[in-house]
Amino acid sequence: SQPTTGVLYKEDNYIIMTTVDKEKYKCLLPLIASGNEEEEKDYKGPTPGELLEPLFKQSSCSYRIESYWTYEVCHGKHIRQYHEEKETGQKINIQEYYLGNMIMKNPLSEPGESQELSCGSDPFLSLTQIPTKNIEGQMTPYYPVELGNGTPCSLRQNLPRSSTVMYICHPEAKHEILSVAEVTTCEYEVVILTPLLCNHPKYRFRASPVNDIFCQSLPGSPLKPHNLEQLEKQQEMLKMPFRRVKEEEMPSTKEEKFSSIHKPVAVGSHQLLTVGTTHISKLTDEQLIKEFLSGSYCFHGGVGWWKYEFCYGKYVHQYHEDKETGKTSVVVGTWSKEEHIEWSRKNAARTFYLREDGTQTVRMVSHFYGNGDVCDLTDKPRQVTVKLKCKESDSPHAVTIYMLEPHSCQYILGVESPVICKILDTADEYGLLSVPS
Repeated sequence: SQPTTGVLYKEDNYIIMTTVDKEKYKCLLPLIASGNEEEEKDYKGPTPGELLEPLFKQSSCSYRIESYWTYEVCHGKHIRQYHEEKETGQKINIQEYYLGNMIMKNPLSEPGESQELSCGSDPFLSLTQIPTKNIEGQMTPYYPVELGNGTPCSLRQNLPRSSTVMYICHPEAKHEILSVAEVTTCEYEVVILTPLLCNHPKYRFRASPVNDIFCQSLPGSPLKPHNLEQLEKQQEMLKMPFRRVKEEEMPSTKEEKFSSIHKPVAVGSHQLLTVGTTHISKLTDEQLIKEFLSGSYCFHGGVGWWKYEFCYGKYVHQYHEDKETGKTSVVVGTWSKEEHIEWSRKNAARTFYLREDGTQTVRMVSHFYGNGDVCDLTDKPRQVTVKLKCKESDSPHAVTIYMLEPHSCQYILGVESPVICKILDTADEYGLLSVPS
């Protein structure tokens, strides 16, 4: 059937297609619409800042919960990154950082405009280009709001953390936080999806247009090309259900080499690392534990600018890799058994969990790694307390790694994994672990 001619289709906009079997078809092509450019040029409505005004005036907040951190964006006020931990019978401990705490530019004025100018004037739109960001493969326009005056950053001479909040139009959104990324040390980008910007044609959400091409057979040719009919029959055959593969026909995993299944893989948007698969045999499992405890198998984690490397009984490194300048590495702490034992006399190396049957099991062990690189702020070596926790997971060899800095250049490295569950009960009075017997 042919379309009714209208905006997209004109009778004279067609081509003649000929198949390999010399069958001929007249195909109507859709016209490329140019209405958007005209609409953008003639737009005289509210500025992006005015469209977002309700969000800033309502004092509303958006949240994003990840496996360790929760992110809070209170629009026009602050961005906070925090983690709450409740110990049994104790008050809630909150670890928090402000990633931006004060508007550096008035959010209701346009970028490049002084705060004295009224909201009606809009020099921003006369600038050459509205900034865009690649969101899931599509260059998307955004409206930036700068926030500074966050928690001081020890890695940048105590300069305050700062963030750019990028507001993006999405007609079905409810001001969600799409992503939070640390683009350079203590500088962040936060992407917010909001329907408020969609009333402005320059920020409007655009799905890539897909229009049909209508083809009509010419005299002497079949309604459908012969090859197309054959292809459709083959596709129908493929839809028939496959027979189940018997278990004995499945390829065996026993022949896989240890090194091939233990390559670290970055997964998802958080500090997650897979170090194995569910098919690893008990023997390989024991081998992994031996290599981890000997320090020859290291865990890697972290997202954003800094990544972390933890080698048990050896060191903790913080590093950044750049294609042009190479690898920047900071030694956060190195292992000394004597120093750790001295530390454990004053600090709890083991914490216990009380089971329902009244027995105790080790919940977490803490290890001290001192003598890191000298810190500019304190003129003392960096040091880190590594907290190894049991964390059950669907993937038995998943590892979550995160780093906190409660005091300048004194760190906490959290390492959580089902692998650790297997060895926690071997901890001695100093929290030192061994291969289970």
